[in-house]
Amino acid sequence: MKYLKFSLILVIAVLLVACGKDDASSDSDAKKFTIGFGPGTYEEIFRGGALPILEKKGYDVEIKSFSQTDQINPAMKDGDIQASVFQSTAYMNSINDKIDAKMIKNNDVPTAPQSVWSKKHKSLDEVQDGQTIAVPNDPVNQERALRILEGLGWIKLDNKTTGVNFKLSSVHPDKYDLKFSEVAAPQVLRSLEDVDYGIVNGNYIADSGQKISDALVVEKTPDEHKVMLSINEADKDKEWAKALRETYRDPEFKKWFREHKEYSGYIEPTDW
Repeated sequence: MKYLKFSLILVIAVLLVACGKDDASSDSDAKKFTIGFGPGTYEEIFRGGALPILEKKGYDVEIKSFSQTDQINPAMKDGDIQASVFQSTAYMNSINDKIDAKMIKNNDVPTAPQSVWSKKHKSLDEVQDGQTIAVPNDPVNQERALRILEGLGWIKLDNKTTGVNFKLSSVHPDKYDLKFSEVAAPQVLRSLEDVDYGIVNGNYIADSGQKISDALVVEKTPDEHKVMLSINEADKDKEWAKALRETYRDPEFKKWFREHKEYSGYIEPTDW
């Protein structure tokens, strides 16, 4: 009988230890996630301002850098990453429809507006018929860029194609009859030697050490084109998702961001 009691106690003890290990493992997993970034400064901002806050809270964050932004959302859908900072709501919604994903906005982040640059011309007043404008080759950023030119009165857009389906065939002359060079967004800045003007996503300007405010004209970025933190809808109530959202609202993060003048010209989230 004593042997039986001892055996039962031993079995219970082993089970309790095993359960404790499972609970510890579960807690550890709940504090882990992977976040993805494309080229530019959004990863730099996360590493410098947001990551230290998350690490203080005990989070184990893996950062995955993508050389091409069109790889990020499929990775999110497949579960290779759980969050990303690179896209706008308009772009995300278009991609959700295109690849049957269910991504949502988790929070706003500081956004770098697009802007018009030139190495050949000192002013927008030097624009003429036949000049070439470099624009991003992905449809959403391309439409966004061309809206700037429409606002300047250089072109008209017929709105037959929008979002992820946007095509240059929607562009028509207004004051000027212009040519367009479609370039991968990170390469537009480098292409300025070969074109008259280029419309550059602001994070690449900051990454190059220049100031967005020095552009010939800066976009008044619509809300749907502001960059945000995105996650899969299924993860919205997970603790790491809440912690990540709160990090971008944290006073410590705001202070860090505002102290780094290289991000001058970025649009701050409205909830700041």
